[in-house]
Amino acid sequence: MNAPLLPGFAQPEDHAQRVFRLLLDALARPGRVQTLPFEFAAPAPLAPATGAAALALLDYETPVWLQSADSAPWLRFHAGCPLVDDPARARFALIDDAGAMPPLSGFAQGEPEYPDRSATLLIQVAGFAPHSPTERGPIWAGPGIADEVRLGVLGLPDGFWRDWQRNAGHFPLGVDLLLVAGAQVVGLPRTTTVREA
Repeated sequence: MNAPLLPGFAQPEDHAQRVFRLLLDALARPGRVQTLPFEFAAPAPLAPATGAAALALLDYETPVWLQSADSAPWLRFHAGCPLVDDPARARFALIDDAGAMPPLSGFAQGEPEYPDRSATLLIQVAGFAPHSPTERGPIWAGPGIADEVRLGVLGLPDGFWRDWQRNAGHFPLGVDLLLVAGAQVVGLPRTTTVREA
């Protein structure tokens, strides 16, 4: 017997708007940790912020690729989003195991005339490690960042930042990322460069 589905937002319109604003802020201010403004439960393996972001962003016109299908019934019920088997056909991708994710080039990159037709990836990680300007750590720079930010991301696979540099090198094409750890989110748009110090 299937377990009952977890509910969606307790206050659908208000919570969806608040999460959408948080995600916009995350992408507008890369490298700055944002935290969900309310408690939220999402079905495993989705983190609270991944589930909340999915309900704020997805609808019946948004093709989604899931790394794990365990949350598919919940997403279909609450968001009505179509699920696709090919990452390259998805506008959004939910990745719960960063260590086993496909390369960034495997997702929709957009088209020269329509770079916005690329994918946004929600990637779950183990956590974030902010560093002071005097400490070593990945250096983030680009639009929305005053000077630079040092932020480590725990749980990314080896070679991820090299893969990200290739993605940023294809601008205006390429994917955008929302990195998620529990109830926290960090935006990483394609305009942001990250180099390891």
